[in-house]
Amino acid sequence: MARKKSKEKKIYVLDTNILLHEPFAFLNFEEHDVVIPMTVLEELDHIKDRNKDVSRDARVAIRALEDVLRDASPEQMLQGVALPRQTEHLGGGHLFIINDHHIKDEIPGLPGGENDHLIINTALYLQREKGPVKVILVTKDINMRLKAKGAGLKQVEDYRTDQLIDDVRFLYKGYFKFSGEFWSQVGECRSENEGRDTVHYVSRKLLPNAYINEYLIDEAESFAGRVLAISEQEIKILDFGYDRLMHRHAWGIHPKNIYQAMAMQALLDPQMDLVILTGPAGCGKTLIALAASLELVIEKGQYDKVIVTRNTPEIAESIGFLPGTEEEKMAPWLAAITDSLEVLHKTDEHPHASVNYIMEKANIQFKSVNFMRGRSIQNAIVILDECQNLSAAQLKTIITRCGEGTKLICSGNLSQIDSNYLTPYPILKYKNILLPACFYWSERLVTRKSAQIYKNDSKAADNILNLLPLKEYALANDLKLAEVA
Repeated sequence: MARKKSKEKKIYVLDTNILLHEPFAFLNFEEHDVVIPMTVLEELDHIKDRNKDVSRDARVAIRALEDVLRDASPEQMLQGVALPRQTEHLGGGHLFIINDHHIKDEIPGLPGGENDHLIINTALYLQREKGPVKVILVTKDINMRLKAKGAGLKQVEDYRTDQLIDDVRFLYKGYFKFSGEFWSQVGECRSENEGRDTVHYVSRKLLPNAYINEYLIDEAESFAGRVLAISEQEIKILDFGYDRLMHRHAWGIHPKNIYQAMAMQALLDPQMDLVILTGPAGCGKTLIALAASLELVIEKGQYDKVIVTRNTPEIAESIGFLPGTEEEKMAPWLAAITDSLEVLHKTDEHPHASVNYIMEKANIQFKSVNFMRGRSIQNAIVILDECQNLSAAQLKTIITRCGEGTKLICSGNLSQIDSNYLTPYPILKYKNILLPACFYWSERLVTRKSAQIYKNDSKAADNILNLLPLKEYALANDLKLAEVA
């Protein structure tokens, strides 16, 4: 659903999956009217009692509808109940509940017993009765959109209000690459030493669209730095030194290019509580994350343990129940971690014994996502593997489980989503509030061991600040939302 401000009023008919995808979606249509067929309420009623995560969304949607319709009479519900206004300068739309079971079939060829066909029939009925007002069916079911168009419905749309981008290829890179040499483009510069680090204060005009924690490099391979702070007049830049950054290492792993070097710097920085690594299969996300974790836990002693977890959707037929303890049941799902440990210790005299020793020394624990709710993880590194298969609510749940002194590393491939009900777009919005740094391995730029960095999109920040759990997490961890955005 692409919303555009227009004086022409429209009628939107919502499918059930829209309210399951976003329970408050019916409030996001500005001055337009929203119709919810009775069939949608029945489907929500059947879903709300299941022992699934989607049942929570169904209950939230039902409560949200009840809040709007609580004081409405049956006559008012048929005539439309005013929706809360999102903006002052636009007239608010109305919410209608229609008993679609009494509507005569507009297209006799559509079987009346199937719920999708009842909703399509409702939209066709409104298209005939309310013309020339545009009637638009909004559904995330692609097959339903095709059937609705084939049945004669003129306007059918997907719900896109929460999608920040249309293609993952257009993600922000998160670093700015200067053409030529960096210092040749800098005018006045003030430099200071802060302990072992050197910081530079340059004019804001040099990079007017800079972001906090955005990396800066140049084509001459003479400069590498990161934006620490931004004021109206100047930008504070931490100077890493290009060669020094390239020579960083973790647990015997050295970066092969500047992109991997920047990723490793963020992973080894204890000030960055949340880092996301995405990219194609085999690009080294898990390997670098695990190497940095072992370095921080064993060598530097900054964390007490490593907790590894992931969602467990199956891409083929189920092999049935697995025997053993929780960690034994999770072992097949987390084989990528043990594979990476074997790679890190393949040159040892006894690799298998080394892997077992390191797992015990670093206190590496395999945990299930199903049992993360209610936990409070302190002073640990949490590696969330294959996080592209998590819904936004599940990802938010895990983020809020990380307490004081905990670093969360999320890795995944947005092109390998195995869940039937997920797309990469809604999940990406959570990076804009809490993420100090995101790293994207690009198939176009590099091969299996390179990294490309992308960073925060401030345009989505205003839409996410109202999510209470994220806001509480930020306040609890002393994160300044304005600065991050």
